[in-house]
Amino acid sequence: MGIDPKLLQDGCGKTLSATDFHDFGRKIEGKVRDNYVRDGRRAIVVSDRISAFDVIVGTLPFKGQILNQLAAFWFEKTQAIAPNHLIAVPDPAVSIVRECEVLPVEFVYRGYLTGVSKTSIWSAYEQGIRDYCGHLLPDGLRKHQALPQPLLTPTTKAEQGAHDELTSRDALIESGVIAAERYDEAAAIAAELFAEGTKWADSRGLILVDTKYEMGIDSDGKITVIDEIHTPDSSRYWYRNSYEKVMSEGSDPISFDKEYVRRWLVDQGYRGDGTPPVLPEDVRCEASRRYIEAFETVSGTTFEPSTEEPVARIERNLREFFNEKV
Repeated sequence: MGIDPKLLQDGCGKTLSATDFHDFGRKIEGKVRDNYVRDGRRAIVVSDRISAFDVIVGTLPFKGQILNQLAAFWFEKTQAIAPNHLIAVPDPAVSIVRECEVLPVEFVYRGYLTGVSKTSIWSAYEQGIRDYCGHLLPDGLRKHQALPQPLLTPTTKAEQGAHDELTSRDALIESGVIAAERYDEAAAIAAELFAEGTKWADSRGLILVDTKYEMGIDSDGKITVIDEIHTPDSSRYWYRNSYEKVMSEGSDPISFDKEYVRRWLVDQGYRGDGTPPVLPEDVRCEASRRYIEAFETVSGTTFEPSTEEPVARIERNLREFFNEKV
């Protein structure tokens, strides 16, 4: 397992930063995913863009392939918990999914008191805040410590370029953003997903620290899991075997998610305001290496990247899937 560093360096020169596949439907561009909607189906092209603090800060080689394939792994593993939108994976960086009406809430589950962003649970706790998204936190907790119990801390879903806002169950329902019954049903699914993710991570020598889930309503009115599950973009993982050691030393747990990029940005004085600093090639390669390590550790399989030029490859594979000619 692992990847040749030269392959990462070469990959930096041909990352998938943008797409234009309008033949396959109406384009909806997200921070990382470009969506093409047509005839009740959606082609999700996972780009190599990386966001931090809700801002696109650059690209990482093979990142889209890693995220797409790990999301497919988790969709298959959790399909007994709740239906999901995945239909097929015709390309390493593309998923074909059922179209759903997206719920306007991100369901964020947190198991530990950590984070470096201004809205993280640790930042709030450090400032003396003890009511976080409707949950009362006890005094005396340490940074990176396990919370007394996992907490669902929802956020609003912001438009691209804006920041998601922390909120609570009561605030969402009172404002009319979502009905209580819908929220509670989705929250129950999120709790089961987090429990399953925690259990699987533990079996792989990992700690699933926190994660976010997105859900929608399918054509039959059922809540359906969408977007991605337990990937390095949506989740934070730590190594279990080093956790106690770093806690005793007062240092940060070793992780292999995009927290590495967040911390690099913070070291440059950037926390989401203004133009982000340019990611150097060595940071991009190291971040990508960590994403690959995450994929292989979580899935137990070797990551095999496609090194073909991504735009032409994706267009060819989409045309073959939809049985269309140029």
